[in-house]
Amino acid sequence: MAITRQDLESDRLRASLCSTPVASSLLTEDAIERSLHCALAERADADGPDGDSGDVWIFGYGSLIWNPMVVHTDRRVASVHGYHRGFYLYSRINRGTWDHPGLVLGLDRGGSCTGMAFRIPKNVIEQEFRVLWRREMMTGAYHPRWLRLKFGDGQQTGPRRALAFVMNRAHNGYAGRLPDDEVVGCLRHACGVYGPARDYLQQTLLGLATHGVGDPYLERLWRQLQERDAREGSSAAPGVHHAPQQAAADAGTAVASTMAPHETV
Repeated sequence: MAITRQDLESDRLRASLCSTPVASSLLTEDAIERSLHCALAERADADGPDGDSGDVWIFGYGSLIWNPMVVHTDRRVASVHGYHRGFYLYSRINRGTWDHPGLVLGLDRGGSCTGMAFRIPKNVIEQEFRVLWRREMMTGAYHPRWLRLKFGDGQQTGPRRALAFVMNRAHNGYAGRLPDDEVVGCLRHACGVYGPARDYLQQTLLGLATHGVGDPYLERLWRQLQERDAREGSSAAPGVHHAPQQAAADAGTAVASTMAPHETV
């Protein structure tokens, strides 16, 4: 099943899941709308001397880095403090199934995280947030939060906050801090409607590397996954599995192209 922006706009993904075992875990449409409008009401004042009054930023730390699927007028390397990136959420839809869950990234308390910030123009904020909510908030696994943002290019022009999705520790999909071997075991074989879980890890590494950003934690997991493939035989879900550091230069153009708003996952 290929997921497109149009699928999210029409809520096709939700409709396709209503007769599956995950149906009971989906938030109601009313709950999603309430969450969305609460975040809009709390949005930070984005006014600044560079004339972007009314625009807002969203912070991507996983698939949003390489496939934001929202209309944006600017993107920059950026960091948030007080949260770090980790494989903290079991995925029973996007990168796994009910019986064989995968893992996806979440922001959890402590440390810092470098990713990509995307600027959404003021005239389409509600439209683009609705796309984001239908993608990220179907089960309520995250809390939408406005976090202070620091751009990586040194061109800070005043205070900035960005909308980010941080872990809801009360959610039944919260995995906590698993040992590396357990994370790797999930990533090797799980596959959901968005594709293999291991590809999610690889594409995140490639997306970061394309912008000159490294992540020792993700690189360590990828190395362990490759070592286990070599040791046990590569019977993992299908996908391209080159070392991200070596592939980044050759794949830069391909990864950058996935950042178009209407790309399929």
